[in-house]
Amino acid sequence: MPFVVGSGDFQYEIVPDWGRLPYDVTMYDVAAVAVDGMDRVFVFNRGEHPMLVLDSDGRLLRSWGQGVFTRPHGVHLGHDGFVYCTDDGDHTVRKFSWEGDMRLELGIPRQAAPFMSGKPFHRCTHTALSPSGDIYVSDGYGNACIHRFTPDGRLLQTWGESGSGPGQFYIPHNLCCDAEGWVYVADRENHRIQVFDGNGRFETQWNNLHRPCALCSCAQTPAQFYVGEAGPAMRATLQFPNLGPRISILDKRGGVLARLGDLSAGITPGSFVAPHGIAVDSAGSIYLAEVSFTGWPAVFPGQPCPRNLPTLHKLRRRRIPDER
Repeated sequence: MPFVVGSGDFQYEIVPDWGRLPYDVTMYDVAAVAVDGMDRVFVFNRGEHPMLVLDSDGRLLRSWGQGVFTRPHGVHLGHDGFVYCTDDGDHTVRKFSWEGDMRLELGIPRQAAPFMSGKPFHRCTHTALSPSGDIYVSDGYGNACIHRFTPDGRLLQTWGESGSGPGQFYIPHNLCCDAEGWVYVADRENHRIQVFDGNGRFETQWNNLHRPCALCSCAQTPAQFYVGEAGPAMRATLQFPNLGPRISILDKRGGVLARLGDLSAGITPGSFVAPHGIAVDSAGSIYLAEVSFTGWPAVFPGQPCPRNLPTLHKLRRRRIPDER
């Protein structure tokens, strides 16, 4: 029997051992995942083969990126057909063809902007394209801001600073744009998603979240948003319930439609350790990327780390029969 999470219209089967890699291709912490219009799955990980491209059945189609990246962090499949890779280890965003040919580079490799200077980049975290092709970058661990670039890489504007007020950030960890041009930022340590217009004007914020790390939007109507939330990582709160790690599905106003894996951290089906990236394919299946090896010591202090720790999950959407 398949293991099912969720309820009502949001039920998903956990696909066991998804991803069929040859013996000589390794995958370590998966920092990010994205799906293109052909349902090819781009797995950006911190192993020897940084970018793995798989089909929807988990068969390897291509790998690339060896020797290019310092510390993979974010990947975005733009509507322009290109792959945007955010590397927080060398402070760059690079644009590639799906085969791995680089077309654009933002930032200076291995050269960080001054800490909290607001200049690009100091450990940038993620990238997203607007409907018009502008490039938004969350700048993330050593800054507290969002940068907006033209499609050819010219800086247009920067907004944000460290803090907890509207338009301020405490680790802007991920972001996405919708078809109308709104910008959604996972403000991780402020436990919220902030919503801006395309020019960086604050509109609203979504609360009722816990350390939102992963974020993507679905192009369906009405729009839905998928959030990977990290659970407690402090020794005093590790056993606190109802905080994740989990996947939350939100509507256009930030209302919770469903929560998946709303349990304590674990490696059993339906449980997670360290959600970090998320994507949805054309059939509604969810791909969740985890930096499980990095997160393990904080979540399970003093416990040996399993060698087969899951770092990538596929949750297949169940189609509920219409009983009317």
